[in-house]
Amino acid sequence: MITETKIRNIVTAILCIGILSLSICLLLLPKKDFSENENRYLTKFPILSVKNVLDGTYTASLSDWFADHFPQRDFFVGLKSQTEILSGRKEINHIYVAKDDYLIEPYAPPQNTQRIIDTLNRFYKKVSQTQATINLMLVPTAVTIHKDLLPQNAPASNQLETVQSIYTGTEIPKIDCMDSLIAGISQGQLYYRTDHHWTTLGAYYGYLAFCEAKNLEPVPLTSLQKQTVTEDFAGTLYSKVNDYNHKKDSITVYTNPEDCLTVTYIDSNEVSDSLYNFDYLTEKDKYSIFLNNIHSLIEIENQTSSSEDVLMLIKDSYANSMVPFLAHHYRKIYVFDTRYYKDGPSSFLSEHKEINDILLLYNMNTLDTDSGIRGIY
Repeated sequence: MITETKIRNIVTAILCIGILSLSICLLLLPKKDFSENENRYLTKFPILSVKNVLDGTYTASLSDWFADHFPQRDFFVGLKSQTEILSGRKEINHIYVAKDDYLIEPYAPPQNTQRIIDTLNRFYKKVSQTQATINLMLVPTAVTIHKDLLPQNAPASNQLETVQSIYTGTEIPKIDCMDSLIAGISQGQLYYRTDHHWTTLGAYYGYLAFCEAKNLEPVPLTSLQKQTVTEDFAGTLYSKVNDYNHKKDSITVYTNPEDCLTVTYIDSNEVSDSLYNFDYLTEKDKYSIFLNNIHSLIEIENQTSSSEDVLMLIKDSYANSMVPFLAHHYRKIYVFDTRYYKDGPSSFLSEHKEINDILLLYNMNTLDTDSGIRGIY
């Protein structure tokens, strides 16, 4: 007969063996520096010092290290997320689990709207001393365009109120792409289900709004070469939710056969004839296929353009998938990521008199916190 004491001893032995086995695995198994699923670097083993011990940072860092390098961590993290979703949770790690397999990032109420307006107006005053024309395009994100997909009773800050507040507060002529995006909903997927960016089709509808405002004849999609380059894209929101069974996205690119491009990445001295770097398709961050990831300044020359116009594009990563459409209309485009370009586009504009068109393009979810907008002047 098995007594209660024997049962407790057996359970205790099993637990001890389990803990010992996990400890051995934790110590002996090879450690990863980077989690592709979560798209982040994992905590490094902390350096022991008297200061770190006394101020508590050593213990906190050690705890983070154990959590990041726990055996079969990806499995358990994914299992936790799937359990939460099955239990009916509609928000995980501040991401909405929405209808139609969409993961949607909420919009936080803005904190720096007036500072953004002041920065834009300072830049406008600089531009007004030149012959260049300037426009501002603020792109609403999926939380606004697909608000009908959000979970019931999901708190919703009005993104469009902030858009209109900035448009009203700045002197820069606006290009409002909202109506164009709404019109495009019935034509296909405008935002990725697992990522915070708009899709290439979404970028095309932004491009249509740009063309309408600038009196340009847009290139029809049917005239472009379409290629689905992957169906295994798991973006930034996927990495936050950690539901590893979630449906992945496809990425489609368009190439204009009439264009003959020379793309120069100034910071790395790389030169290409394509706006896409297909090497990124083997990595987690597949969106970086557009414009070869992050570069402070890119010069794009279209040798076959019928126009002699030169565009200065100051942008965040949303613009990366729109550039292939814009390239057809300009002899040259200078693309700035002012998070990393430290000399200031204003100085560059003063030194390049050939620039006659300027576009500021930012998405609304990062505009309030993105350091790039503060670097435009």
